[in-house]
Amino acid sequence: MAPTVLVTGASGFVAGHVLDKFLAKGYNVRGTVRSEKTAANVRKMFPEYPEQLSFAIVPDMAAPGAFDEAVKGVDGIIHTASPFILDAKDVQKDLYDPAVQGTTSILEAAQKHAPTVSRVVVTSSFASVLDPNQGTRPGYTYTEADWNPVIGDAAAKDPVLAYLASKAMAEKAAFDYVEKNKPTFTVTTLLPPMVYGPVRHHVDSVKSLNTSSTDILRLFNGSETTVPTTSFWGFVDVRDLADAHVLAFETPEAAGQRYLTTTGNYSYQQVVDIIRREFPELQATTPEGEAGAPLPPVYRIDNSKAKKELGIKFTPLEKTIVDTVKSLRALKE
Repeated sequence: MAPTVLVTGASGFVAGHVLDKFLAKGYNVRGTVRSEKTAANVRKMFPEYPEQLSFAIVPDMAAPGAFDEAVKGVDGIIHTASPFILDAKDVQKDLYDPAVQGTTSILEAAQKHAPTVSRVVVTSSFASVLDPNQGTRPGYTYTEADWNPVIGDAAAKDPVLAYLASKAMAEKAAFDYVEKNKPTFTVTTLLPPMVYGPVRHHVDSVKSLNTSSTDILRLFNGSETTVPTTSFWGFVDVRDLADAHVLAFETPEAAGQRYLTTTGNYSYQQVVDIIRREFPELQATTPEGEAGAPLPPVYRIDNSKAKKELGIKFTPLEKTIVDTVKSLRALKE
């Protein structure tokens, strides 16, 4: 009998690709969603897997015991559900609680109700590695040994800092839980920067797109008349990140490890250069900026551990952006 993995936040951008990869490999997948309507929308995206895909309704992942029923009988957990909000009004309620409590809640549920779980893979973020006080940090290379030091109250007054902090706090909570409670399962965390690529999850219209897809959409739909300042200088293709989840679950040596999952550096200027070159019909709505400008001196992100230990081959920026633009143009307004 094929193993069963639980994928939290199954209706999300990253989760859509994670579902795709696990289902294609023959796993049974149980996805958590907030409502029956959302479950129906996700099911419609995967009509070829009617027997392998099931759902558990979890209306509030920060609620006590939220995942108690969802985890029963599963062999592994892929925890992708965490808010990506850069303008939170109440950082405690909108960011810290769902990120931290959502993570510890699912680990508690696994320990109490799912003795068959061997591995929990947590989708963390480069945000938990980056030191936001250091700016672009020319000459520095971030590795898995780095941790974001700006967390909790120190970040609460700035919504962007608070988002970065929420990722570090949730990841630390996961490793602290394992250290303190000694469960039979192990935890692995993945640390992607900006995540781009084609849309695989259900989207009603471009108005309901996830944050990182909207980040690319605005660069060619006329929203921007100049090339924006790049905020985070690293990216990964969502399909590579989905592969990383499968590999992190299947690789014994990944137990207790963190992995920076990134192709490498990029800039918005490089993105618009690709769009203008590959889609000439979009030149009128895509800002030109300083075409061909090289990357400025900024920090680097070391992806060698993920390549060596998980065997990931990362997709180049051009393919990621071309496939993203094609996917976004196919959506209805």
